[in-house]
Amino acid sequence: MNIEQARFNMIEQQIRPWDVLDPAVLSLLTVVKREDFVPAAYRSLAFVDTEVPLPGGQSMLAPRVEARMLQEINVHKHERVLEVGAGSGYMAALLAHRAQHVTTLEIVPELAQLAAANLKRAAVLNAAVRQGDGSRGLPAEAPFDAIVLSGSVAEVPQGLLGQLKVGGRLIAIVGQQPMMRATLVTRSGEHAFASVELFDTVAQRLQGFDEPTRFSF
Repeated sequence: MNIEQARFNMIEQQIRPWDVLDPAVLSLLTVVKREDFVPAAYRSLAFVDTEVPLPGGQSMLAPRVEARMLQEINVHKHERVLEVGAGSGYMAALLAHRAQHVTTLEIVPELAQLAAANLKRAAVLNAAVRQGDGSRGLPAEAPFDAIVLSGSVAEVPQGLLGQLKVGGRLIAIVGQQPMMRATLVTRSGEHAFASVELFDTVAQRLQGFDEPTRFSF
């Protein structure tokens, strides 16, 4: 496989048509090597429009979803970012190139180790992996400028919204199969939030978050 040609095709045929047009984001996708964050057994799928399997029954988001979320959260160099769902560490690496610092939480111990190893090998020095329940966030280190949920949740987690700075943003894939929506929430005031639905997609559930109660009669 010609890796650079495959990367070019991924960007031009999958990612750009999904309204990812920010030159800085597109350029970053050539800098952070996605294939280095994909398990060796699935390396051939690194640039394919699919969710790549990870240990612990988890998976990476599809490349176009990762790129669109990265564009929409619009992280800046002075900002501190919290990610929930480290996975292989790829999204944390992308965010770290744009942020001052990234802390990424992973509930699956095997994945936390994998993400930390991948980030170290890629020489990403401003991202830290912690093993733990991301649904609680990191209240002791809040507030954050941006929070990224790298997976889906049933509803926007209110506890994490409270860990945003005023002006901070949270992005998550929200809803139930077969249709979920990537949603961007901005904290516009101490007790005020503005929400925008960005695009439809489907993603694997993040562990640890509550599901809505289903009533039966």
